[in-house]
This record gives sequence, structure tokens and C-alpha cells, in this order.
Amino acid sequence: MSLNLSQIDSVKTITKQDFIKNYFKPQKPLVIENFIEDWPAYKKWNLEYMKEVAGDKIVPLYDNRPVDYKDGFNEPHATMKMSKYVDLLKKQPTKFRIFLWNILKEVPILQKDFSYPDFGLRLMKGLPMLFFGGTDSYTFMHYDIDLANIFHFHFEGKKKVILFDQKQNKYLYKIPHSLIIREDIDFSNPDFKKWPALKKAKGYITNLEHGQVLYMPEGYWHYMKYITPGFSMSLRAIARKPKNLGKAIYNVFVMRTIDSVMRTIKGQNWIDWKNNQAIVKTNKFNNIKNT
Repeated sequence: MSLNLSQIDSVKTITKQDFIKNYFKPQKPLVIENFIEDWPAYKKWNLEYMKEVAGDKIVPLYDNRPVDYKDGFNEPHATMKMSKYVDLLKKQPTKFRIFLWNILKEVPILQKDFSYPDFGLRLMKGLPMLFFGGTDSYTFMHYDIDLANIFHFHFEGKKKVILFDQKQNKYLYKIPHSLIIREDIDFSNPDFKKWPALKKAKGYITNLEHGQVLYMPEGYWHYMKYITPGFSMSLRAIARKPKNLGKAIYNVFVMRTIDSVMRTIKGQNWIDWKNNQAIVKTNKFNNIKNT
């Protein structure tokens, strides 16, 4: 048995009007195959080029270790020179990923390689972020704290993407006061005996390849697994739906503060309690007996 996933709609290209009408307004994901061929990045951006222009930069690295109460918000697990990291990606599978790396600040020359496309949404121009990963590395299922509309541009290699909207929360073993699902769920091959509610969840799947753009609507859960080494850039537009905008403000100013205070007071017991509550609440909603 596998997850109930539909292929994300894929188009060669799309007009701004059709995008707004058919994907932004109904908040439906989309892959656009041919959209950035006129960007210098389309031909230039690969791992070797990143090594060339950013080889001396020290980059933050993340792996798949479970959240620890001592970890700060988005605190890296290691650092490495970009040149050594690219060599590592090409040499062997590694769990180390680069997550939320601001290229505008770190390597300004890369700004010349792309432009801000007009999708009919105002993109936040100070926040283009890069994400790198090696073969079989993956991000835990999560959603972004600001519930932004995200345009994810992929370069080099292939990456598997699984998405769920917020309506699926009751089936996903969401961890309270957090932006993640239980970290021990393997969304590439879930154990339905251990996580039976997942059978009811309805989501989306696609494989991204070089030059393709993925639109992820507001607050969508996303799990990404690198089939081969590669990297992506995300551009984002602020949440437009009032409910999502309100939730984004709550996440940034309330939820994150509560979580930080409770980690300080209760330490690992807080993390363990949250992980257990993800099971208790999901099982209760779905009338599943706790074992």
C-alpha cells in the first residue's frame, strides 16, 4: 500500500491570468516546465558553477537528526566550505543539506543570473533562498512559518516532492506548537501499521528536474527527497488569505515564543510530550486505539 497521492498538474508554460485563475485562487500546486530558459541561471547554474563562485563561503549544513530541545530555531548542525560540500555531494550520498541560504547576501554576483517573474503576486525580493542536497537526503515533512506562496526553481539533478494541504492535518501526525510532522515517518515508504491515519491523507507528488518551477500554495506541507545531488531556489509571496496571514503572525510571534519558553523550562520532556501528543490527537480524531 502507498500514500494516496495525485500527480501535480504540469504545464509547459502558463500566462499570469491562467495561473491566478486556475492555481493561485483555488490554491492548487503546479509544475511549470519551461519558464526560466531566458535566465542566465538556466544554463549556468549547476554544482560546479556554485563551487566556482561561492567555493570559499562557509555554508550552514543540516542533517536528519531529530529535534533536540537544545537546538535553536533553524540552527545548523555543521558548517563546511562550499567547495568541500560540492565535492562531498558529487562523491557519495550524504545527509547534509543546505537549508535557507540567502544568496543575495552571500554571493551578490548570482543576482545577475535570475529575475523576479511576474506571476501576478508581489514576490519578496530580499528573500531568495537556496537549498542543496545529496543523493537520498531529504527534508522532514513541514510547512513554512509564514505560510507564504512559494515558487521553487530546481537546478541540476532530480528531486521528489510530496505535498499536503492544511486540511490533511488530522491524518498527518502533526506535532503541536511546531511546523513539522513526526520525524520518524518515512514519507517515501510509510509504515501504515505504525501510522494508520496516513491512509486517509490525500496529497500530491511530482519529480522536479532542472529548470522546472514548482508552485506551492499557502501553508502546504512539503517533503523533498533528492534522487540525485542538486539544488533549488525559492522565491516567496506573502500569504494573501486572511486566515493564513493570521496564522503566520501567530506562528512567528506566539507559537515560536511558547515553544522556546517551554524548551527552556522542561527541556527534552517538552519535545517528548509534543511527539506523543501528535499520536494521541491523531488517533483520537480517527478513532484509532492508542497502543
